[in-house]
Amino acid sequence: MLSARHHGPPTTSENPAPRPGSVRTDLYPHTVATTTLTSTRTRVHPALGVAMVAISGVLFAVNGTVSKLILEAGVDAQRLTLLRAVGAGTGLLALSLIIPGGQARLKVRRSEMPLLFTYGITGFFLVPMLYFFAIKLLPVGIALLFEYMAPLLVALWARFGQHQIVKTRLWYGLALSLVGLAFVAEVWKGSLQLNGWGVLSGLGAAVLLCFYYVLGAKGVTQRDTVSLTFWAFAVSGAAGLIVAAIRPGGLFPYDVFTRTSHGVPVWALAIYLIIGGSIASYLLVAAALRHLPPTSVGIIGMIEPVIASGVAWVVLDERLTGAQLVGGALVLVGVGIAETARTMGPGEIAEIPPA
Repeated sequence: MLSARHHGPPTTSENPAPRPGSVRTDLYPHTVATTTLTSTRTRVHPALGVAMVAISGVLFAVNGTVSKLILEAGVDAQRLTLLRAVGAGTGLLALSLIIPGGQARLKVRRSEMPLLFTYGITGFFLVPMLYFFAIKLLPVGIALLFEYMAPLLVALWARFGQHQIVKTRLWYGLALSLVGLAFVAEVWKGSLQLNGWGVLSGLGAAVLLCFYYVLGAKGVTQRDTVSLTFWAFAVSGAAGLIVAAIRPGGLFPYDVFTRTSHGVPVWALAIYLIIGGSIASYLLVAAALRHLPPTSVGIIGMIEPVIASGVAWVVLDERLTGAQLVGGALVLVGVGIAETARTMGPGEIAEIPPA
């Protein structure tokens, strides 16, 4: 779920010869950020990696509907972001304290602070807040489709921002995704059929998610996944507390936990948001990256919008038209094509959005 965007072979000093039986991080570059918490003798099991990504995709997909239920109970997008950040940050802190050597990994050098701050603000505060705002105004599956444009934006950044060579099929992927979005919006009806603010929020989340991936490139080369994600959530939580403190209405409407949404207690929904939709999902993807190439993880992770639409259909009765279903499929195929249009660099990790 983090991404690294540097290309070209690493130097010998960065990649010393592995011990017999260890995982070659130059052959499986996605292990760079995760092997710091595990033995370097971990073997690669692709089937296990596929299962982990699939489970995380289901958890993330359900999280979309869970988040919308909490929003409908009376929590706004900013305060829901605060709840998630504080809860997930606390859980990851506890995990870091019980992992051998985890406490030492939490230490931060002064040179890391600007990166951690920017990374936390963009990817863990602004992205989820815009996403929560989008799902409040749009069907969950459609909001996710807009956010899923981020990997395509990263591919465009690699081509025009970093002047990297990309395969021709990037443009086919871009064209297919744009056609798919036109179907989702049903533009032939003469006016935008979707809420304009919701669309802008979804696209804004995609743009900022692109920054999240690019910034993560450096982060995963300096820190292990758990400590990096903890500090990102910590920055997000601090930003959320500052914004909530200066806004009218107090820090958080705690009485919401005594309510129900569609018959489900809000406190139970909040627990899922923090544990299932945040901590478990992130760690499953991080673990899967030890067994699968980044592109594979990114493409398998595309089950999220599909499952999210199904869950929202059952729970929230958010029905999509036939044209919107076709458009959603075109968007996902286009993003998948774009995912395979770039040459993955050492240490690069798949684009799984923090939904």
